Amino acid sequence: MIKALMQKFVWCLLICITTKEGLAKDFLITDFGAKAGVTELNTIPINNAIGACYRNGGGKVIIPAGVFRTGTLVLKDNVEIHLEIGAVIYASTDRKDFPLQPQPSYRSLKDTGGWRSLIYALDAINIAVTGFGTIDGNGADQLPGPKARTGDMDGRPRNILFISCKNIRVEGVHMRNSGLWNQHYLHCEDVVVDKINVYNHANRNNDGIDIDGCRRFLLSNSVFDTDDDAVCLKSTGESASEDIVITNCVISSFCNAIKTGTESTGGFKNIAISNCVIMPSKGSDRLYGDSIGIAGLSLEIVDGGIMDGVSINNITMYGTECPLFVRLGNRGRKHFKDAPEPPVGKMRNIVISNVVAYNTGNYCSSITGIPGHYVENLSLSNVQFFNKGGINKGDYIESAEKVKEDIKGYPQPTAWKELPSSGLFVRHAKNIQINGFMLNSEELDPRIPVIAVDVDGLQVRTISKIDHSGANVFLQGINVINVDVEKPLSWEKEVLKLGEINSKDL
Repeated sequence: MIKALMQKFVWCLLICITTKEGLAKDFLITDFGAKAGVTELNTIPINNAIGACYRNGGGKVIIPAGVFRTGTLVLKDNVEIHLEIGAVIYASTDRKDFPLQPQPSYRSLKDTGGWRSLIYALDAINIAVTGFGTIDGNGADQLPGPKARTGDMDGRPRNILFISCKNIRVEGVHMRNSGLWNQHYLHCEDVVVDKINVYNHANRNNDGIDIDGCRRFLLSNSVFDTDDDAVCLKSTGESASEDIVITNCVISSFCNAIKTGTESTGGFKNIAISNCVIMPSKGSDRLYGDSIGIAGLSLEIVDGGIMDGVSINNITMYGTECPLFVRLGNRGRKHFKDAPEPPVGKMRNIVISNVVAYNTGNYCSSITGIPGHYVENLSLSNVQFFNKGGINKGDYIESAEKVKEDIKGYPQPTAWKELPSSGLFVRHAKNIQINGFMLNSEELDPRIPVIAVDVDGLQVRTISKIDHSGANVFLQGINVINVDVEKPLSWEKEVLKLGEINSKDL
């Protein structure tokens, strides 16, 4: 899948290169009256430079070295904002400098929050933000401030918001301190984001990048360190996030490092994630919650929609509470007030391979659907989890029967925390293949390494554990099973309720 998706992006890259070469005229913002300094407001002169560039057929709007305070900058067709070394686009903290943008024709769950952003574009073609400087959202001073619990609907500005745009290139820039999400690409097509550096620990909802209902999107060679979700795919409207490639990134988060959801209305199709390293955040303290990553990889469908065709390969992670969280639920949130109530979604055709997680917490990885609605056709191969252990009886849910379904709940490992298994918990799933799963607990962990309950079609090739992990695998309500387990694991056969057993493989 990864190779096929990369081939799709060849022509997208050619478009972006052509755009880059074609935008040859330069428009220096100081020629339009912009002045460096945090007390000067440069919204009008910078937008005048953008307008002149647009009227002259396109080109570059040059931000020279210096700190330029501004409100909303509206990017137009064939215009590239280019930040030179030492240049800083610095957000004003006066709300009136970020006027509410018109309601776009594309409807989204985020409509009710209003559209405010430092750099904004709607229905634009061939746009870019490039260079070597910094976009600073001054987020800690964006009202209502990091301590208020107002959700993401209070009008704090994003650093970048592009809606229904095509042929986008964002390259090289540093992004810091957004008021809300750092960059939000909604219903866009043919997007390349490359070599960016994001550090976002200034306010609540400080995501790194939100790819929302977009098609043909390449994110590569970038670094993220965020208070909230770092790399997040969403579908807050009817369009799927489709043909998405994420590769060669270093990602840190106090929440989820790589995530789909929670909003899933239009679904996710053809997603390829590869060659990424997930590291502990360098942030000193999280603004709310614990200062540790909740999950490394989170795949979620809870507001309807279909996830079909996800490939995840060659991921290394360190120090997250939960390595893998796959969840099909039924929160059922509408994407706007008058939209029909979404049906339960679907998750199918997911391949996860070559994943190593070191020094993880004791939130067990999980693959879970809900009664009557299964996670389908998921393959897990060559996966190694090294958890901390050191957990005692009474500190975790004691049995699979006592793990709540939480059908309507917010999808996150914190809903269950310490599950009765230490390595993998599978429930309400169909056609699950596990080929090469190793668990190591650094300290004693009495929990069962792997639990599978209500799985229609389970194939296991090589589950192994070393050191301080528990010694059993628990299966219940399994219809078809082929198993090959390395010693010293054993099977609790007295609790099995199997429809069909291939005894020579068990």
